[in-house]
Amino acid sequence: MQKLDRRNTYIPVSASQAYSSMALSLNREPACRTDRETLSEQSLKTLSNNPEVNQPQCKEGQNLRVSVKVYILNLRGKPLMPCSPRKAKKLLREGKAIVIKRFPFTIQLLVPTGETKQKITLGIDSGFENIGFSAVSETKELISGTVKLDGKTSERLTERRMYRRGRRNRLWYRKPRFLNRSKPEGWLPPSIQRRYDTHLNLINRLKKILPIQETIVEIANFDIQKIMNPDISGTDYQQGSLYGYQNMRSFLMAREHGKCQLCGKDFKKKPSHIHHCKQKNESGSNRAENLAILHQKCHEKLHKKGLKFSNPKNYKPNTFMSIIHKKFKQNIPDVETTYGYITFVNRNKLGLEKSHSTDSFVIANGNIQERTKNTDIKQVHRNNRVLQLNRKGFAPSIKRKKSKVNPEDLFWINGKQYICKGMFNKGQYITYGSTKNKEYFKFSQVEKTYYQGSFVWNM
Repeated sequence: MQKLDRRNTYIPVSASQAYSSMALSLNREPACRTDRETLSEQSLKTLSNNPEVNQPQCKEGQNLRVSVKVYILNLRGKPLMPCSPRKAKKLLREGKAIVIKRFPFTIQLLVPTGETKQKITLGIDSGFENIGFSAVSETKELISGTVKLDGKTSERLTERRMYRRGRRNRLWYRKPRFLNRSKPEGWLPPSIQRRYDTHLNLINRLKKILPIQETIVEIANFDIQKIMNPDISGTDYQQGSLYGYQNMRSFLMAREHGKCQLCGKDFKKKPSHIHHCKQKNESGSNRAENLAILHQKCHEKLHKKGLKFSNPKNYKPNTFMSIIHKKFKQNIPDVETTYGYITFVNRNKLGLEKSHSTDSFVIANGNIQERTKNTDIKQVHRNNRVLQLNRKGFAPSIKRKKSKVNPEDLFWINGKQYICKGMFNKGQYITYGSTKNKEYFKFSQVEKTYYQGSFVWNM
């Protein structure tokens, strides 16, 4: 009897030698056939199933859909390795698990099970407007996407300051207090603090659904003065652009050689006005790069006709990255950091296109792993603030209590799902639809709601 290398009665579809059958006559062409010819073998001999070379595999017409994962928690609420939707559906049907989160879809087991875990690395592409994230195991990418930051904290603070100033102007006189003006150690401006907290919040949320052992964050540190003036060196860093000038006006006069920036004529002892290229209500600053010096008539003409100078270059993203680049190691234990130039080189070696999620995949040391579907997440403001009671004991009619449903939350009427765009008439009506064509229902018709939170997942 002929001796076999080993008996193999099951050959996986994904195996590289899938077309090596027990009989050589059955392997005369690839298995992707369109005719109805039947291949058969009359001999009863069983031949070796270990050919020397790989057989060609047919991928024509193959569905190359990106894999989707379902995230699992054990009985104690700790994350396990994710599974396929088919397996999750089976666990739910058998009553062995329950759904605890819709976005991302997460289930929790009701029975004890094995807790074998693979090494998972989380890559974070930190940024001022977008955050990329990707969690990678040895063989697969388990989650990937981009978070679009809200970025309206500064505008909301300006609005709140306006309302607060209006309220205080209507109050009786009280002596100013200065002992409550101190700032705690490590204080950051609110707009920067919120963006940084969003990075930490995203990392913590991902660690709640995946057993992540390693976190790598891409950071950056910029020399803003070097960007603005490549020739700066030595004591010029301490002196600044206004060094040697009496005030901002004299600096602008020297910078423009005593000429108006609109008409180009000399001032000749005429009064000069300072103009903000980017207005205060547009988050414009008092930096010299945002200021122009004009004649009085030119300044009035500029505002009447709505003319605008070109907006100066904004260095807010660079400043933000320079501020937070050391804070990750203070708030995340055992975090590793990398830099953009390393990501750039590694991404080009793999031949991948530039994107936040792709950069995160490279940061997490991804290379040949199977990619997963990218998820777009939008950060939203929850509109939960309620105006406080005034000294007469009642709140203004603008908003007296929290909304039952916030924008971007889901609600169902007659079994059909809608996306909330807001509420009006003291919560009696709920709106949906596009921005231009909004429609509404009575809130009493709503059957159930789903609270999205501050992260809206576009699954």
